[in-house]
Amino acid sequence: MKSFEYGDREVGTYEVFASVANMVIGFGVLTLPRSIVETTRSVDGWVSILIGGLGALVFTWMVALLISRFPKRNLHDIAGAVIGKPLAVLFTLMFACYMLTFVAYETRGVASISRIYLFDRTPVEVICLVFLLVLIYGVAGPSVALFRLNTLFLPIVILLLFVLFLMNISFFEFKNLMPFFVTDWRDVVLASKESVFSFIGFEILLFYNAVINQPRKILKASTFGMLIPLVLYVLVFFFTLGVFGSEVTANTLYPTAELAKQVEVPGGFFERFESIFFSVWVLTLFNTAAMAFDVSLQALEAVFKKAKRTTLAFWLGPFLFLIVMQPQNLIEIQQFGEWISYVGIGLGMIFPTLLLLLSIMRGVKGRA
Repeated sequence: MKSFEYGDREVGTYEVFASVANMVIGFGVLTLPRSIVETTRSVDGWVSILIGGLGALVFTWMVALLISRFPKRNLHDIAGAVIGKPLAVLFTLMFACYMLTFVAYETRGVASISRIYLFDRTPVEVICLVFLLVLIYGVAGPSVALFRLNTLFLPIVILLLFVLFLMNISFFEFKNLMPFFVTDWRDVVLASKESVFSFIGFEILLFYNAVINQPRKILKASTFGMLIPLVLYVLVFFFTLGVFGSEVTANTLYPTAELAKQVEVPGGFFERFESIFFSVWVLTLFNTAAMAFDVSLQALEAVFKKAKRTTLAFWLGPFLFLIVMQPQNLIEIQQFGEWISYVGIGLGMIFPTLLLLLSIMRGVKGRA
């Protein structure tokens, strides 16, 4: 008798596709238009997004090729086979720290958005604490459950964004996109750095590889998963500039959120569409942060074999709260996110690529 599809501890290609897409979308949708326009000052920023997305797509291929060579193995096992156990332990611990800072950044982002648009009288500390407690509860269960949660959230996120575009068509002015191709190519390349930051997140596959049941199809699934945020980022960028123009977008903290605020539903059926938008987006950010937290726990469990997941999660909670509360203002939060992105490029893009090249040169492969 064939077992129930979700009764095992493995996931298929659709879960990989949805998880990569959902992990990458995250917080970047809300801030990317502003960060790009600050440099390009024109609609030419879509080229920067395309360059950054294609670059991230290349590194996604590298990660997918690496884990397909080592089925059912996580980063600790792969690095141990390629560069030895001592270095594998070092890089695994670095990856765990990187993911924890990623969780802290997402948590502070949720608190910032919620403070501005939802809970204007609630202290940031309270929002962060509650969110972290929910995260700890979420990661206490099996990793596969969190991974599968993306299949529920991704269609909702895509549908919500397209409803947002549809409701803003009446405000869209094509003249706000003019003129085209006036930005210096150096500024376009410089702005592409910001877009690369928004495409970080696919490196979670380095640990979730242990539960993927079709390693040969990872490349295709992860590629299509990266194409979803690339298309959505370009659409969000065009709509934001078409509605607000480049100057307003460059001086708006969360331009995409402002699109949701000005939605007017005929008949007054929804008087505050932005409440629905932010509620769904908080759920998305929770899923992103939960997967990052889960990956950090997997990394620590790979190094400390006897450690229990729930114990690690509870001990890391206060540590995370201290990190979350370090940035004192929006500028420091943005700098914090930029530092994390640089680390993510090193550990999530360059390091797996080097492991892939070394494994090919040395002829090292893994077996399921």
